[in-house]
Amino acid sequence: MQQFTPDGQRAINDLSQRYNISLEAVEHMLISVNNGSGSMAQFSCPELGGSGQWMRGGMIMVGDMFNTGLKATVDNLCNELSNLLANTQVFVEVPAGTPGSAQWWPSELGAPFSSGAQNSTRYAVFPNRLAVEIGGRVTVYDTQDHQISGVSQQQGGNDSLSFNSQYGTISVNSLPLITGAQVLAPENTNFATPEIQQETQEPPLAPALIMKVPANQAPEKDESSDVILALIEKLGHLHEAGVLDDEEFTAKKQELLARL
Repeated sequence: MQQFTPDGQRAINDLSQRYNISLEAVEHMLISVNNGSGSMAQFSCPELGGSGQWMRGGMIMVGDMFNTGLKATVDNLCNELSNLLANTQVFVEVPAGTPGSAQWWPSELGAPFSSGAQNSTRYAVFPNRLAVEIGGRVTVYDTQDHQISGVSQQQGGNDSLSFNSQYGTISVNSLPLITGAQVLAPENTNFATPEIQQETQEPPLAPALIMKVPANQAPEKDESSDVILALIEKLGHLHEAGVLDDEEFTAKKQELLARL
């Protein structure tokens, strides 16, 4: 829970009385506007129509979409909160580099060239690094050669985070992890290499299949069509898993079809 300065608490009390909403609702909206750098807010407040969005300049979305009075209340309140944040020390200062502070990312990353927040998630973009805070936990990723132009979040947890780069829309979890609480098992830290799960007792088929169907081998006529079709199906699974590329898959499939 973020702590408020005496000036901040007095302002919250005043807004609660003037807008006739609870202190908790004002505090929720204040934190939402603060997370949006004073220019936007994503909130979920039952007293203000449930889930909604506000953006400075007049873009307001509330649960009761046709309630113009509610929209005006949200717009006026958020504008006042934005001005309050710009002119008053509202929050008790938290040391830089710790969760809950304005500079929540590791201090050695310096100043980000882009940052923002959506719901309970905050992000900051640095040269070759992306920092993400979810629920007070900070994770830092290596952005490699991606030129990040924006981060977005669908409903859900960190798995739903994605960013836009020159390569299109990329999942945040596809990036190599530098530090953070969401480290995967050591054998799977290379996010670029798919892991093949052995869910049955069957031995790996790829090496044997490739060895037994060389390009110069004459078609075998004594194999049943069921066996060949089963091998083609397994070839398809290996192709989907990335063990065989398109060229290898097509060549082996044609060789097996020739046996029918």
